[in-house]
Amino acid sequence: MPDESAPHEGTWLQWPHQHTYGRTYRDRIESTWIEMTRELVNSERVHIVAWDAAAQARIVGLLTSNGIELDAVDFLLRRTNDCWVRDNGPLFVRDNAEGEGNALKILDWGFDGWGDDAPSALDDSVPAAIADALGIERLDRAKTVLEGGAIEIDGRGTLIATRSSILDAKRNPGLSEEELEQRLARNIGATKVIWLDGAPGGKADITDMHVDGFARFADPRTLVTMSAADLGYWGLSEADVATLAAADDVDGHEYRRLELPLTNQNVVTTWGLNLGYKGSYVNFYVGNTVVLVPTYADANDAVALALLQDLFEERVVVGIDCRNLYRFGGMVHCVTQQQPAN
Repeated sequence: MPDESAPHEGTWLQWPHQHTYGRTYRDRIESTWIEMTRELVNSERVHIVAWDAAAQARIVGLLTSNGIELDAVDFLLRRTNDCWVRDNGPLFVRDNAEGEGNALKILDWGFDGWGDDAPSALDDSVPAAIADALGIERLDRAKTVLEGGAIEIDGRGTLIATRSSILDAKRNPGLSEEELEQRLARNIGATKVIWLDGAPGGKADITDMHVDGFARFADPRTLVTMSAADLGYWGLSEADVATLAAADDVDGHEYRRLELPLTNQNVVTTWGLNLGYKGSYVNFYVGNTVVLVPTYADANDAVALALLQDLFEERVVVGIDCRNLYRFGGMVHCVTQQQPAN
């Protein structure tokens, strides 16, 4: 699996709709999709999964009325449960088996709504639909439940994950850590797995502590995370904080590290709801020429954006307002999925 900073053909988005959680839900969060599309279309395609033709027409109207060119936008009509394409969508990999010529293929892991905590049957069918639309071979891995946000890969063989979000009785009953590591090595090329316990026995959130909320690879050599104190606030144990601090790559080399702050204050939605907890800037998304960073109308927005701009010297770092999306459990990385360049 190529790392996220490698060249993209495009980005996949599942546009929010009203059919599962209502019109208010859709209306409160879809401005995030409008702004993500605006920032991405100048350097890669944006592939939008829309509920039906009527939804597509409505989205086209929204984008054009916001001054967004549609030349780099296309649509796949497919009913979905929700918008979290990072978790239910396809994972694109290159097949280095003999005779495959490094061909791009789609890994289709099982998706069960984060351990049957949310409707999932429609979302689980999205990778197959995308594979059919693109004419790319699909590798059916439905027997293993794995959300994209549960893993961080550096593109050179190292993967970071929490046990609580994968080795979970409601996701993968009876699957041992060793068996899972073998599947990750065979399918993603992860020859080294750095395991964190995460949130065993209790939920930090619906994902059971996905790694992409607090630790991300900016590129194959750089790990972006938080301070030890902020990781503790996020819910990591002292042992997990120590493991993350000692993380190195397959060659035993230390990663270059960047620590981002949490928000200065608890996040408040645009309709005035105080969520009672701070927001993470680590859940950014690396595009071809831009880096989309969750922002929260907070004093630390500018701090995080400046730190990331120093890191991504050749890309433009852009803030995407995620206050409302954060109310429902996610940020920018959770709702994007990269398709590598051919």
